[in-house]
Amino acid sequence: MPSTPPSLPQPAAVIALLSPARINPYLTACSGRQDQALSLYLWNSAIAAAFFEDLGHLEVMLRNALDQRLVLRQQRRNRQQEWFDDPALPLASKARIDIREARRRASTTGAATPRGKIIAELSFGFWRFLLARQYQTTLWPDLARAFPNAPRRALTLVEDPVKRLHKLRNRIAHHEGIWDQNLAGRRDDMHNLLAYLDHDAAAWVASCSRINTVLSQRP
Repeated sequence: MPSTPPSLPQPAAVIALLSPARINPYLTACSGRQDQALSLYLWNSAIAAAFFEDLGHLEVMLRNALDQRLVLRQQRRNRQQEWFDDPALPLASKARIDIREARRRASTTGAATPRGKIIAELSFGFWRFLLARQYQTTLWPDLARAFPNAPRRALTLVEDPVKRLHKLRNRIAHHEGIWDQNLAGRRDDMHNLLAYLDHDAAAWVASCSRINTVLSQRP
């Protein structure tokens, strides 16, 4: 006997589980067409995944570059402690709390915690706020050297795109829609920041990026 073909999924049932509140912006953009709204929702998931890949590369490279500059700052000042343990480093209280939490997450019972694990546990938000204007005259003169290819040493040249990308990353991490954001602009923010860090790094990320392909497939 021929097998019974599977029934097509019913958009209304899918929308009910995703929640109407989540889907309503997509329905509005698609003039109430449920099938089109779900297609846009799926595309949003695909472009979010593509961005998350590249944001991951940027986050790792950015934190390593900033960490290196802070290590060199300590050495130049003949400070023996790690920068994240040094009370003389002019960090905000929130940054100190973030460091304590990173150390707690990275700690291994019965063994010294490798510094690399502590650095890896510091969130993108931690590094984003190291590039805030409150550090304009204290940390930025050293951190600026992490961006040797930047056309000028203005803090806002780095701070502004990092702020925008941090906001985008948080939206993706919370499964919020990004389909209505300036995605081409955020792609360019990533490319520019990576190029400021290192041209080869920027070229490598661009060569394996799926963002342009997925952007061209928007329904």
